[in-house]
Amino acid sequence: MPIRVAQVMGKMLGGGVESVVMNYYRHIDRNKVQFDFLVDDDSTRVPEEEIKELGGRVFHIPPYQHPLRYRKELVRLFREEHWPIVHSHINTLSVFPLSAAKKAGVPVRIAHSHSTMGKGELAKNLMKLALRPLSNLYPTERFACSEYAGKWLFGRNADFTVIPNAIELEKFRFDPVIRQETRRELGIADDMFLVGHVGRFMPQKNQMFLVDVLAGLLPKRPDAMLAFVGDGPDRTAVQQHVEELGIADHVLFLGQRSDVNRLYQAFDVFCLPSIYEGLGVVGIEAQRAGLPCLFSDAITREVDVTGASRFMPIASPEEWVSFISAIESGTRISSSEKVFSDYEISENAQKLTSMYLKLFEKK
Repeated sequence: MPIRVAQVMGKMLGGGVESVVMNYYRHIDRNKVQFDFLVDDDSTRVPEEEIKELGGRVFHIPPYQHPLRYRKELVRLFREEHWPIVHSHINTLSVFPLSAAKKAGVPVRIAHSHSTMGKGELAKNLMKLALRPLSNLYPTERFACSEYAGKWLFGRNADFTVIPNAIELEKFRFDPVIRQETRRELGIADDMFLVGHVGRFMPQKNQMFLVDVLAGLLPKRPDAMLAFVGDGPDRTAVQQHVEELGIADHVLFLGQRSDVNRLYQAFDVFCLPSIYEGLGVVGIEAQRAGLPCLFSDAITREVDVTGASRFMPIASPEEWVSFISAIESGTRISSSEKVFSDYEISENAQKLTSMYLKLFEKK
């Protein structure tokens, strides 16, 4: 019988953290370890069919905005299901499920830091700052997607393990044939220049800024296009901004996609102007596809696995415009296989399987 690990996901809305956890789930040794997913009732993108096919279960719980009902249901579930390991992915909010897990007597409690914080999200930041000092109270183990994210949540001298945001490297490798096919599907001519972004539409991802970058780029490169991949609460506002600037025929809103690996092939540059990130798995995927990458300087340099990425401030779009305008369409950055070896999912999933088994034995 495999040991079952409860993965506390919060709201599953199609974001990067969910794709990382699902990626690990597809590749762990499921004869030894199985995942069960605890998701908030108001989640919009729960891959229930796939989870069930892989042998997992999904438990819908009240949203954490109802703290009393949330905690009560968690304590009940933890007592009933007897999970030996609870692995929480909701950053500073992990204090709630992990305190419930402790109360229910769960022996192994993992807090996993996937993010940090940045300017412009006042209410969210106040909550993060209030909860952060409690982050070390309830976990027995600490994981993080990067050194930066781990130190941010657990403290500069804290003991934590970095679990890389690993991907299927082969799937993202540059392929000129797929590039041609995908550009044809998108209606992008060979000589057009396509700026790409993958991310959920929310303040953290700062898509408005990219629209301003495109507006500055068009006088220099009238053939430029911008493709947004993803969905979220800010999408309508970003679309309005595009309309107001009169550049709607230069912007593609591609929505939530399952073929993101193919879309990277079609891009000519990848931009991530986030106001904060834990790491940004999309940055790893884009570099694997050989794309020139431009990141905001608020993102940890750990994301730059090839050593060829650029980091720029997001104070004004001008610097971004001049960097992008100098890139030729079809440019690809070649790098050795070795630089990506830390991000190979199969190997990392094996390591995670072993970690769970060791923690289970130690409990």
